Amino acid sequence: MLIGRPIANTSMHVLDGHRAVVPVGVAGELYIGGAGVARSYRNRPELTAERFVPDPFSDLPTARLYRTGDQVRRRPDGSLEFRGRLDEQVKIRGHRVECGEVEAALRTHAGVREAAVVARGGGGDTRLVAYLVARGAAPPPSGELRAHLRRTLPEVMVPSAFVVLDALPLTPNGKLDRAALAAVEHRAEPETVPVRPRTAAEEAVAAIWTEVLGCVHVGVADNFFDLGGHSLNATQVISRMRTVMEVDLPLRALFEGPTVADLARTVEECRTRRLTPVPPLVPLRRDGAADTDDE
Repeated sequence: MLIGRPIANTSMHVLDGHRAVVPVGVAGELYIGGAGVARSYRNRPELTAERFVPDPFSDLPTARLYRTGDQVRRRPDGSLEFRGRLDEQVKIRGHRVECGEVEAALRTHAGVREAAVVARGGGGDTRLVAYLVARGAAPPPSGELRAHLRRTLPEVMVPSAFVVLDALPLTPNGKLDRAALAAVEHRAEPETVPVRPRTAAEEAVAAIWTEVLGCVHVGVADNFFDLGGHSLNATQVISRMRTVMEVDLPLRALFEGPTVADLARTVEECRTRRLTPVPPLVPLRRDGAADTDDE
């Protein structure tokens, strides 16, 4: 979204984390200086120290820059493009993710009118949850939304759950109320009735997925990664299968067969190979021929 240029007697600077000017086209934080900048926050000394910093671009020793917390980039024509709020960035499995970028990608889907994305969980189990308002009577299926996002976004930015609302909650000023979103139940109902496990192996795999992912419904055709799985809890699944099911599978088995049915089939194949009788060892004579009892 374009926000234009600074007005008279005001300066706008796009700076990095060290408050150095970033090149044209590179995103950074927007700092505002000049006559329009206030002196401080009233009775908020800590917040004042954080947001009002010395202006290195001014000749006045008392001049201050205001840190907006907005992420922008300068275009070749000098205008500024708004990229989102820096305080809406989250860290997921070592990657910095801008929720606003995911929201913008969701809104390009023909069936989505409004969208908001928040991070749930913490540490290595942080995941994205998308809240959306459908454009028509029937909301687009989660699988279709995931496929749409994967065309332009990396896998780490694809939400693990999609929750359809009649309207997004707003504050009295008309802004998105993210605190209210935190109170909304984030487990979306399955789009189709999940097929229940049919074998003991499928039951065991589904139970482990339910425990690791915190899902209520796990069917045999469900995809581990569409349910919110990632490489870290994939390792947990393989470890628990080793303990509970007494089968030692490589981690790639879950990536190559990401459904309950696929993984259970791999378990059965592994067990079959383990139970296949191994031919007995036969000693060889020095000339290389097998030594038998017939001689």
